[in-house]
Amino acid sequence: MFVEERQEQILKLLHENGKVKVKELSEMFEVTEDCIRKDLAGMEKKKLLKRTYGGAILRENLHPGHTNIVSERHNKNLDKKRAIAKKAVRLLKDGDVIFLDISTTNLEVAKEIIKSGLKVKVVSHMLGIADLFAQEQKAGLDFIMLGGTLNYSQNSMLGALTVKMLETFRFDCCFLGVVGADISANEISTYLSEDGVMKSSAALRSNNVYLVMEKQKFDFKGNYVYAKFDDVDGVICEEKPSKEIQKALGDYRVELI
Repeated sequence: MFVEERQEQILKLLHENGKVKVKELSEMFEVTEDCIRKDLAGMEKKKLLKRTYGGAILRENLHPGHTNIVSERHNKNLDKKRAIAKKAVRLLKDGDVIFLDISTTNLEVAKEIIKSGLKVKVVSHMLGIADLFAQEQKAGLDFIMLGGTLNYSQNSMLGALTVKMLETFRFDCCFLGVVGADISANEISTYLSEDGVMKSSAALRSNNVYLVMEKQKFDFKGNYVYAKFDDVDGVICEEKPSKEIQKALGDYRVELI
Protein backbone atom coordinates (compact mmCIF):
# COMPACT_ATOMS: atom_id res chain seq x y z
CA MET A 1 0.00 0.00 0.00
CA PHE A 2 1.30 3.45 -0.96
CA VAL A 3 1.73 6.14 1.69
CA GLU A 4 -1.07 8.21 0.16
CA GLU A 5 -3.47 5.26 0.25
CA ARG A 6 -2.63 4.51 3.88
CA GLN A 7 -3.12 8.12 4.90
CA GLU A 8 -6.46 8.23 3.09
CA GLN A 9 -7.56 5.20 5.08
CA ILE A 10 -6.35 6.81 8.31
CA LEU A 11 -8.38 9.92 7.51
CA LYS A 12 -11.43 7.78 6.79
CA LEU A 13 -11.06 6.06 10.18
CA LEU A 14 -10.74 9.44 11.87
CA HIS A 15 -13.99 10.68 10.35
CA GLU A 16 -15.77 7.47 11.30
CA ASN A 17 -14.49 7.24 14.88
CA GLY A 18 -13.16 10.69 15.79
CA LYS A 19 -9.77 9.32 16.85
CA VAL A 20 -7.10 6.75 15.96
CA LYS A 21 -4.32 5.02 17.91
CA VAL A 22 -0.78 4.46 16.66
CA LYS A 23 -0.57 0.88 17.92
CA GLU A 24 -3.86 -0.15 16.30
CA LEU A 25 -2.94 1.50 12.99
CA SER A 26 0.45 -0.22 13.05
CA GLU A 27 -1.21 -3.61 13.40
CA MET A 28 -3.90 -2.83 10.86
CA PHE A 29 -1.51 -1.71 8.10
CA GLU A 30 1.31 -4.08 9.11
CA VAL A 31 3.91 -1.32 9.36
CA THR A 32 6.01 -0.07 12.26
CA GLU A 33 4.67 2.39 14.80
CA ASP A 34 7.38 4.85 13.71
CA CYS A 35 5.97 4.65 10.19
CA ILE A 36 2.49 5.53 11.49
CA ARG A 37 3.88 8.40 13.56
CA LYS A 38 5.49 9.83 10.39
CA ASP A 39 2.13 9.53 8.63
CA LEU A 40 0.37 11.38 11.42
CA ALA A 41 3.05 14.06 11.55
CA GLY A 42 2.71 14.66 7.82
CA MET A 43 -1.05 14.79 8.03
CA GLU A 44 -0.85 17.23 10.94
CA LYS A 45 1.28 19.55 8.82
CA LYS A 46 -1.51 19.49 6.24
CA LYS A 47 -3.94 20.43 9.05
CA LEU A 48 -5.92 17.21 8.58
CA LEU A 49 -5.63 16.11 12.20
CA LYS A 50 -4.15 16.88 15.59
CA ARG A 51 -1.70 14.45 17.12
CA THR A 52 -2.26 13.29 20.68
CA TYR A 53 -0.35 10.99 23.01
CA GLY A 54 -0.47 7.58 21.32
CA GLY A 55 -2.62 8.64 18.39
CA ALA A 56 -4.52 11.49 16.77
CA ILE A 57 -7.91 13.20 16.69
CA LEU A 58 -9.71 15.36 14.17
CA ARG A 59 -8.77 19.02 14.37
CA GLU A 60 -11.55 20.82 16.25
CA ASN A 61 -11.17 23.87 14.04
CA LEU A 62 -11.05 21.97 10.76
CA HIS A 63 -14.66 22.83 10.04
CA PRO A 64 -15.96 25.25 12.69
CA GLY A 65 -19.47 24.37 13.75
CA HIS A 66 -19.49 21.18 11.71
CA THR A 67 -18.81 17.61 12.78
CA ASN A 68 -18.88 14.31 10.96
CA ILE A 69 -21.09 12.73 13.64
CA VAL A 70 -24.67 13.16 12.40
CA SER A 71 -26.25 13.01 15.85
CA GLU A 72 -24.07 15.93 16.99
CA ARG A 73 -25.26 18.13 14.09
CA HIS A 74 -28.95 17.40 14.37
CA ASN A 75 -29.96 20.35 16.55
CA LYS A 76 -27.49 22.92 15.18
CA ASN A 77 -28.75 25.85 13.09
CA LEU A 78 -32.28 24.40 13.08
CA ASP A 79 -33.93 27.66 12.00
CA LYS A 80 -31.69 27.83 8.94
CA LYS A 81 -32.27 24.18 8.06
CA ARG A 82 -36.03 24.58 8.38
CA ALA A 83 -35.98 27.63 6.13
CA ILE A 84 -34.03 25.66 3.53
CA ALA A 85 -36.41 22.70 3.83
CA LYS A 86 -39.51 24.85 3.21
CA LYS A 87 -37.94 26.21 0.03
CA ALA A 88 -36.96 22.71 -1.11
CA VAL A 89 -40.46 21.27 -0.75
CA ARG A 90 -41.93 24.07 -2.87
CA LEU A 91 -40.01 22.59 -5.82
CA LEU A 92 -41.89 19.27 -5.59
CA LYS A 93 -45.14 18.11 -7.16
CA ASP A 94 -47.38 15.09 -6.82
CA GLY A 95 -45.95 11.98 -8.45
CA ASP A 96 -42.29 12.93 -7.99
CA VAL A 97 -39.68 10.36 -7.00
CA ILE A 98 -37.18 12.05 -4.66
CA PHE A 99 -33.84 11.05 -3.21
CA LEU A 100 -32.76 12.40 0.19
CA ASP A 101 -29.15 11.68 1.11
CA ILE A 102 -27.24 11.89 4.41
CA SER A 103 -27.91 15.40 5.69
CA THR A 104 -29.42 16.85 8.85
CA THR A 105 -31.04 19.44 6.59
CA ASN A 106 -32.71 16.58 4.72
CA LEU A 107 -34.24 15.47 8.01
CA GLU A 108 -36.08 18.79 7.96
CA VAL A 109 -36.93 18.32 4.27
CA ALA A 110 -38.49 14.96 5.14
CA LYS A 111 -40.60 16.58 7.88
CA GLU A 112 -41.82 19.24 5.44
CA ILE A 113 -42.72 16.61 2.84
CA ILE A 114 -44.79 14.75 5.43
CA LYS A 115 -46.57 17.96 6.50
CA SER A 116 -47.17 19.11 2.92
CA GLY A 117 -49.59 16.34 1.99
CA LEU A 118 -47.71 15.75 -1.27
CA LYS A 119 -48.23 12.37 -2.93
CA VAL A 120 -44.63 11.48 -3.69
CA LYS A 121 -42.16 8.61 -3.34
CA VAL A 122 -39.10 9.26 -1.19
CA VAL A 123 -35.95 7.12 -1.35
CA SER A 124 -33.19 7.40 1.26
CA HIS A 125 -30.50 5.46 3.08
CA MET A 126 -30.56 7.60 6.24
CA LEU A 127 -32.12 5.90 9.28
CA GLY A 128 -33.31 9.17 10.78
CA ILE A 129 -35.36 9.87 7.67
CA ALA A 130 -36.74 6.32 7.71
CA ASP A 131 -37.84 6.84 11.33
CA LEU A 132 -39.81 9.94 10.35
CA PHE A 133 -41.73 8.14 7.63
CA ALA A 134 -42.27 5.10 9.85
CA GLN A 135 -44.24 7.34 12.21
CA GLU A 136 -46.52 8.63 9.45
CA GLN A 137 -48.90 6.71 7.23
CA LYS A 138 -50.49 8.90 4.59
CA ALA A 139 -52.21 7.88 1.38
CA GLY A 140 -50.01 8.52 -1.63
CA LEU A 141 -46.84 9.08 0.42
CA ASP A 142 -44.40 6.21 -0.08
CA PHE A 143 -40.94 5.63 1.37
CA ILE A 144 -38.20 3.24 0.23
CA MET A 145 -35.19 2.50 2.44
CA LEU A 146 -31.96 1.46 0.74
CA GLY A 147 -30.06 -1.34 2.47
CA GLY A 148 -26.37 -1.94 2.99
CA THR A 149 -23.79 -1.74 5.75
CA LEU A 150 -24.67 0.46 8.72
CA ASN A 151 -22.26 3.35 9.24
CA TYR A 152 -22.79 4.32 12.87
CA SER A 153 -21.35 7.84 12.72
CA GLN A 154 -23.57 8.67 9.73
CA ASN A 155 -26.61 6.78 11.07
CA SER A 156 -27.05 5.54 7.52
CA MET A 157 -26.52 2.64 5.19
CA LEU A 158 -23.39 2.90 3.05
CA GLY A 159 -21.23 0.70 0.87
CA ALA A 160 -21.31 -1.21 -2.42
CA LEU A 161 -24.71 -2.81 -1.78
CA THR A 162 -26.31 0.56 -1.08
CA VAL A 163 -24.87 2.02 -4.29
CA LYS A 164 -26.08 -0.99 -6.27
CA MET A 165 -29.63 -0.51 -4.98
CA LEU A 166 -29.47 3.22 -5.73
CA GLU A 167 -28.49 2.48 -9.33
CA THR A 168 -31.86 0.81 -9.97
CA PHE A 169 -33.70 4.15 -9.60
CA ARG A 170 -34.31 7.25 -11.66
CA PHE A 171 -35.24 10.36 -9.66
CA ASP A 172 -37.17 13.47 -10.56
CA CYS A 173 -34.93 15.32 -8.12
CA CYS A 174 -32.42 14.76 -5.38
CA PHE A 175 -31.48 16.94 -2.43
CA LEU A 176 -27.83 16.56 -1.48
CA GLY A 177 -26.13 17.61 1.73
CA VAL A 178 -22.87 19.53 1.63
CA VAL A 179 -19.81 19.83 3.85
CA GLY A 180 -17.97 22.32 1.67
CA ALA A 181 -18.74 24.25 -1.53
CA ASP A 182 -15.60 25.86 -2.99
CA ILE A 183 -16.96 28.11 -5.71
CA SER A 184 -13.53 29.23 -6.97
CA ALA A 185 -12.22 25.67 -7.33
CA ASN A 186 -15.59 24.40 -8.65
CA GLU A 187 -15.66 21.68 -6.00
CA ILE A 188 -18.51 20.35 -3.85
CA SER A 189 -17.31 18.08 -1.08
CA THR A 190 -18.21 15.85 1.84
CA TYR A 191 -16.27 13.97 4.54
CA LEU A 192 -16.44 10.28 3.61
CA SER A 193 -15.68 8.77 0.22
CA GLU A 194 -18.59 6.30 0.57
CA ASP A 195 -20.98 9.19 1.17
CA GLY A 196 -19.49 11.02 -1.80
CA VAL A 197 -19.99 8.02 -4.09
CA MET A 198 -23.66 7.89 -3.09
CA LYS A 199 -24.12 11.60 -3.76
CA SER A 200 -22.40 11.36 -7.15
CA SER A 201 -24.48 8.37 -8.15
CA ALA A 202 -27.72 10.06 -7.08
CA ALA A 203 -26.84 13.18 -9.07
CA LEU A 204 -26.28 11.10 -12.22
CA ARG A 205 -29.73 9.53 -11.79
CA SER A 206 -31.67 12.72 -11.10
CA ASN A 207 -33.37 15.06 -13.54
CA ASN A 208 -32.81 17.92 -11.10
CA VAL A 209 -29.96 18.15 -8.57
CA TYR A 210 -30.21 20.54 -5.64
CA LEU A 211 -27.72 21.26 -2.89
CA VAL A 212 -29.34 21.94 0.51
CA MET A 213 -26.79 23.95 2.46
CA GLU A 214 -26.35 26.80 4.86
CA LYS A 215 -24.63 29.85 3.42
CA GLN A 216 -21.57 29.28 5.62
CA LYS A 217 -20.75 26.06 3.72
CA PHE A 218 -19.25 28.23 0.98
CA ASP A 219 -16.39 28.81 3.46
CA PHE A 220 -15.76 25.11 4.19
CA LYS A 221 -13.92 22.30 2.41
CA GLY A 222 -14.52 18.59 2.83
CA ASN A 223 -12.12 15.74 2.12
CA TYR A 224 -13.91 14.11 -0.80
CA VAL A 225 -15.06 16.04 -3.88
CA TYR A 226 -18.25 14.45 -5.18
CA ALA A 227 -19.45 16.98 -7.76
CA LYS A 228 -18.79 20.22 -9.58
CA PHE A 229 -21.18 23.13 -9.82
CA ASP A 230 -21.62 22.19 -13.48
CA ASP A 231 -23.39 19.04 -12.22
CA VAL A 232 -25.91 20.99 -10.12
CA ASP A 233 -29.19 22.65 -11.09
CA GLY A 234 -29.75 24.66 -7.93
CA VAL A 235 -28.42 25.66 -4.53
CA ILE A 236 -30.92 26.18 -1.71
CA CYS A 237 -29.68 28.41 1.15
CA GLU A 238 -31.35 30.10 4.10
CA GLU A 239 -30.29 33.50 2.75
CA LYS A 240 -28.29 34.97 -0.11
CA PRO A 241 -24.50 34.53 -0.09
CA SER A 242 -22.12 37.31 -1.15
CA LYS A 243 -22.53 39.03 -4.50
CA GLU A 244 -19.31 37.38 -5.68
CA ILE A 245 -20.72 33.94 -4.98
CA GLN A 246 -24.04 34.88 -6.58
CA LYS A 247 -22.22 35.93 -9.74
CA ALA A 248 -20.14 32.76 -9.79
CA LEU A 249 -23.27 30.61 -9.44
CA GLY A 250 -24.79 32.54 -12.33
CA ASP A 251 -21.69 31.85 -14.43
CA TYR A 252 -22.12 28.15 -13.69
CA ARG A 253 -25.83 28.49 -14.61
CA VAL A 254 -26.84 27.29 -11.17
CA GLU A 255 -30.11 28.63 -9.77
CA LEU A 256 -29.83 30.22 -6.33
CA ILE A 257 -32.92 29.57 -4.23
